[in-house]
Amino acid sequence: MMQQGKAAQAYEEIERLIVFQELTPGSLVSEAVLMEKTGLGRTPVREALQQLARNRLVEIHPNKGVLVPPASVEAQLRMLELRRVLEALAVRLACQTATNNDREAMHEMVQLLEADRFTLRQYLETVKETHLMIVNASHNEYLADAMAPLQGLSRRFWITHVRDEQPEISQGSRLHARILHAILDRDSEGAEKASHALNDYLVEFAYRTIHTRAGSS
Repeated sequence: MMQQGKAAQAYEEIERLIVFQELTPGSLVSEAVLMEKTGLGRTPVREALQQLARNRLVEIHPNKGVLVPPASVEAQLRMLELRRVLEALAVRLACQTATNNDREAMHEMVQLLEADRFTLRQYLETVKETHLMIVNASHNEYLADAMAPLQGLSRRFWITHVRDEQPEISQGSRLHARILHAILDRDSEGAEKASHALNDYLVEFAYRTIHTRAGSS
């Protein structure tokens, strides 16, 4: 992942546009449109698009444009298989290596999650920050690079399919808070169990979207 500069800024902004479906799934968009939406130049936008393509958030089609691929249940389930393993590793490492600064930030995040007063956009931004906090506390930059695209894809799928927002937000907040509590307790087994509970919820959510589609057809 890009760590700094205008390319990283472009990546964050385009990812946000994709996650919040301000770029419609299945649509083609030009570099010029992305430059206008991000307020950034051609070079950082192109660098960001190359990274987004590697992370499977876009497909680049020369002479046609940039495709925002639709999120499929099958791809989501395959992604969650990998995320389950990597996230369990991240929380175990965080239990061992979290610094005082990491732990202070986690305490504050737990209070925010347990207050459970989020709009949909606020919740997704908070989830993103929570995941980044955990990966940073693992102090393994390779793990951070591997986790970032998986979590971005997961957030995009969730917001695409969420219907009854507040119950889902409340459940997600509780599950994320449980992970942070276990890390703060230096409880590696508990943290892994909590991360698996979050993954189980996301898998169940993915399967639920199939039933929802079937019921509405």
